[in-house]
Amino acid sequence: MWRGKDVDRDHMIQVMEDPRALLDEMDRTGVWRAGLVNYPSPDVMGFTDAANVFSAKYAAANPERLLPYGGVHPRFTRDAAGDVDRLVDLGIRLVKVHPPHQRFPANAYTDGLTALGEIYRRCEERGLPVMVHTGTSIFPGARSKYGNPLELDDVAIDFPDLTIVMAHGGRPLYMEEAFFVLRRHPRVWLDVSGIPPARLLEYFPRLSELADRVVWGTDWPSPGVKDMRVNIDQFLALPLSDPHKKAILETNALALFPAAR
Repeated sequence: MWRGKDVDRDHMIQVMEDPRALLDEMDRTGVWRAGLVNYPSPDVMGFTDAANVFSAKYAAANPERLLPYGGVHPRFTRDAAGDVDRLVDLGIRLVKVHPPHQRFPANAYTDGLTALGEIYRRCEERGLPVMVHTGTSIFPGARSKYGNPLELDDVAIDFPDLTIVMAHGGRPLYMEEAFFVLRRHPRVWLDVSGIPPARLLEYFPRLSELADRVVWGTDWPSPGVKDMRVNIDQFLALPLSDPHKKAILETNALALFPAAR
């Protein structure tokens, strides 16, 4: 996170500690709402279950604009379904599963990791979307072999009423697998964060065919994503129709996360 000449470390720390700093950044870049991606990964990333409380407390500064994400680690939980219920009680809006950082494939419940199946089932019952990281990760200790989105084919079959969001579209290795899963399963969505916007149509040449299930994201702040507005402007420059751009930037996310009334 701190590599490069243009990194403003003090600003990044301020954004992480003070939601008002993030809201100011969102105002500057023309962003209405942001998903706050958090999940437990104590052995690889150092994130404990406290990440869930942090996410919920941070988002409480503006529940209309800040959407708290959280997670349950199936290798460490002792009460998978109960932990999902506790996320709902906290106000968590989406459960994040990160196979490369949590060290299991997304369909590991088929091979003995029963707690993962319990998490999916409880999220399905509670109407809680599940976002699954797909693609590689270069963080120390991450296992990129677990990032193949084809494993979500099992999940979509076994939990047909579960809303699944494929984070990053399998980039940079598994885009064809991601598009296959997206086409096959109507409750699977594609999140395009972490993909250079100018290359989005190289990654997914047929994106417009399923534009009604594609949701925007930047993965900011992260290496390679300097500014949310720059990413948005690069996306707007793509040869997509205006209705498709509006769907990806705005209306699809409203289907996943209705605005507060």
